[in-house]
Amino acid sequence: MLYFDHNATAPLHSVAKAAWLAAQERFSGNPSSLHRSGQRAEVALETAREFLARHLSCQPAALLWTSGATEAANAVFAHLAQGARGTGEVWISAIEHPCVAEAAARYFPKAVRELPVTGAGALDLGALEGALSQRQPVAVGLMAANNETGVLQPWREALELCRAKDVPLVCDATQWLGRLPAEELGECDYVFGSGHKCGAPVGVGFLKAPQGFKGLLVGGGQEEGRRAGTQNVAGAAAFVAALGACAARFIEVPERLERRGRVEGALLAALPGTVILGGQPPRLWNTIAVLAPELADCRQRWVVRLDAAGVAASSGSACASGREAPSRVLSAMGIPAGASDRVLRLSGGWDTETADWAEVVRRMAAVLERWR
Repeated sequence: MLYFDHNATAPLHSVAKAAWLAAQERFSGNPSSLHRSGQRAEVALETAREFLARHLSCQPAALLWTSGATEAANAVFAHLAQGARGTGEVWISAIEHPCVAEAAARYFPKAVRELPVTGAGALDLGALEGALSQRQPVAVGLMAANNETGVLQPWREALELCRAKDVPLVCDATQWLGRLPAEELGECDYVFGSGHKCGAPVGVGFLKAPQGFKGLLVGGGQEEGRRAGTQNVAGAAAFVAALGACAARFIEVPERLERRGRVEGALLAALPGTVILGGQPPRLWNTIAVLAPELADCRQRWVVRLDAAGVAASSGSACASGREAPSRVLSAMGIPAGASDRVLRLSGGWDTETADWAEVVRRMAAVLERWR
């Protein structure tokens, strides 16, 4: 099976696995305990925090460990709701991940405004600037890179616009981390991510938050009272180990972008009628989202046909309770709901070879030939 669903979950990186096992053996104590075993675990946890802070170019004290992006997003919007002022609204881009969209809707019921995106899937900065000139929201939420199309969002420009109006920016950096340098992301007021997108185990993430942050989880005094619960020391060690391994390969990004272009050219040639989604703006080097040609038998989607051909990819539509619903991202980009069965997201990793991409193109062409 060719695995092309890294944007959902990346395979566990060997260095992350080794770091996790080593931490489990060496730091078995509770980092809140005062005995030597606990203190060693605390040192390991703080060492990982300092590494992450350097990766983001922020202060270690601003970072807290979470179970992942979903917890972090809920914690951020719960905190913002406690001190909501002005219009009482939060604004988020129309292509935010459900963890942001649903958290915003829960803690700001009937007070969430969606910011439009261009047809290519990038935030409309003009719309944000115009809206900020008229009113002041509690916060603006904008992801760094879209999980479905890979389109890089103009979060730097959005941060400048928000700062001019004293509005905090909430940035979901989940897809950016481990794929592009992240130093500037530490400038955002709130930024969070999950380790399992870059090769760490599932169940560990982080949140960068300003002083005075009131956590969602209460109980013990961990994370200086900002997030209760015993910290995942081994997970944190594995997370930063994976980040370090990925960062060592950032020099390869230009080459990876060139390869993505060649793969897309091959796709367009082998599957006439294919459309590259988000093709114009800058995108993640590892992600290709396409609107594939129609198949004669529409009872099964492209992603199902491709799975039968031995390729694990993802679709652009979301499923809940066994029922399919149009993707928020595709809807915001103006793609009809009826076309969702033709959407494919191919997302590789640092170890995905050129031959793997070529084989995916070959198998997609075979699927089209058989079912057209």
